[in-house]
Amino acid sequence: MSTDILKLDPKRLWQHFYSLTQIPRPSKHESAVIEFVRQFGLDLGLDTMVDAVGNVIIRKPATPGRENQMTVCFQCHLDMVPQKNSQVEFDFEKDPIDAYIQDGWVTARDTTLGADNGIGVAAAMAVLESSDLEHGPLEALFTVDEETGMTGAFGLKAGLLKADILMNLDSEDEGELYVGCAGGENTHVTLTYTEEPVPAGSAAFKIGVTGLKGGHSGLDICLGRGNAIKVLNRFLYEATSQLDLRLAAIEGGSLRNAIPRESFVWVTLAKAKVREFETALNDYARTVKSELKGTEPAMDITAEPVDLPHSLIDSKTQFNLIRAVYGCPNGVMRWSDSVPNLVETSTNLAIVKSHGGKIEIAALQRSSVNSARVDLCQQIRCIFELIGATVVHDGAYPGWNPNLDSAILKTMQQVYQDLFGTMPATKAVHAGLECGLIGDIYPTMDMISFGPTMKAPHSPDERVEIATVQKFWDFLVATLKAIPTK
Repeated sequence: MSTDILKLDPKRLWQHFYSLTQIPRPSKHESAVIEFVRQFGLDLGLDTMVDAVGNVIIRKPATPGRENQMTVCFQCHLDMVPQKNSQVEFDFEKDPIDAYIQDGWVTARDTTLGADNGIGVAAAMAVLESSDLEHGPLEALFTVDEETGMTGAFGLKAGLLKADILMNLDSEDEGELYVGCAGGENTHVTLTYTEEPVPAGSAAFKIGVTGLKGGHSGLDICLGRGNAIKVLNRFLYEATSQLDLRLAAIEGGSLRNAIPRESFVWVTLAKAKVREFETALNDYARTVKSELKGTEPAMDITAEPVDLPHSLIDSKTQFNLIRAVYGCPNGVMRWSDSVPNLVETSTNLAIVKSHGGKIEIAALQRSSVNSARVDLCQQIRCIFELIGATVVHDGAYPGWNPNLDSAILKTMQQVYQDLFGTMPATKAVHAGLECGLIGDIYPTMDMISFGPTMKAPHSPDERVEIATVQKFWDFLVATLKAIPTK
C-alpha cells in the first residue's frame, strides 16, 4: 500500500483523498463513509446532519467580513464504481484501494481508483477544515448512491439547502466549466428459460472476450470502444448456426453505467466439431481485432476446455436471446444539433447474465432530450418484448438544461482567466450529473460543475492527473473569494 500521495500538493486535499481510499464505499454500501464524513463535520464543530436517505450536509460560517456573500454549496457523491480486472481477488466492501503514483497521475492497482468522486469530496473537506481561506457562507452536500441510481439526489428534500450557488465537483476535464448534462433511464430485461440435457458426445468450452478498455458509459461512449457483450454475441450468432453451438450460461458486463470490458459464455458442441470450432473462433478473433485495432489493441478472445455443464439453455430461448442481443442498439444514437461535438443520445448494453432459469439484461439510455430518451427506451423494449421478455424501465432522471447567462459561470470565467491567462471552455456533458435532479428541487439555484482531469472513470484504468488537481484547487480557492454579495 503506497502512501506517496500524502506528499502531494495541495496536501490537505490529498490527505483526505487518501483517507477515502481506505474506506470501502461502493454504491449502496456507503455506511462507513457516511459515518466518516459525519464525524468529520462534528469534530470540526460544524453544523452537520444526515438526511433520511443518507446524504450528509455540513455548514460552515463565512470568514469575518464575508458574511454577505452569496452562500455556496459544494456538491459531490460519496460512492464509487467497483470495477476490477477479472484475475484480481478484491472485495470492494472490505478492501482498501491501493492507490499509487505513475508518470504524473494517481491510479490504482487493477481496480477503479474512486477519484470519481473522491477528489471532489476531498476538496470539499479541505475547504471545510481550513482556517486560512477566505470565503462566504458554505454548505457541503455529500450525496449517496450516485453511480447506481442517484438515490441521494432523488431523496433530497426541498428546504434543506440554503445556498444560492451550487458547485458540483464531479467533472473530469480541468479547464472546462460544465453548465448542462444528459438525463438517463435504466432498462431491465428478464427472460426465462428451461433447462435441457447436454447431448451425449459433447465437448464444453468457456469462451471469453477480455482486455477491452471499457469506461464510462456516458463520457466514453463516443470513443468507439468495443462492447464485450456485443463482440462475443456476434460470434455466437455465427457459430450457433454453423456449428450447432449450444449455450449453457452467459456472464457479460457488471455495471449499467460502465461499458462492458469482459464477457464470458459456457458452450457445448459435438466433439467431432471441436477443430472446426477452434478454427472459426480464431478467424473471428482476427477479424474483430482488425476492426478494433485502433481502439482495443489489448482485446483477447479465447476458448478453454471445461467440464460439461449440468444442463443447457433451451434452444428456442438461445435462438431468441442471441438475435435480440445482436439487434439491440448500442453506442451513440445521435449527436447534438446545438452543442458541437456533444453526444445527444446514446445507449449502453451493460449486462447479460443467466442463472437458475432466468436471463437478466440491463442497459442505460442517456439523452439531453427527454423525448429522445423515451423513444430509445421504447425501441429497446420492442426488441425484447418480441422474444417474450419482461421489460421494465426505471430510475429516469432529468437532464440539466444549459444556462449560458449564469452569473456563477461569468464569475468563474473571469477568475480562471485572471489566474491562468486563458478562458475556460464552457460545455455540456453526456453524463448524468446530479445537477438536473437538484435543479428540479431547487429551481432558483445557480449551478456549475468543474474538476481536475481524470481518465477512464468506471474502469480499472481510472486515473487523475496530479498537476490538474493543484490547478483545480487554486481555481476553487480563488473563486470562493470572488463570490459576489447578495
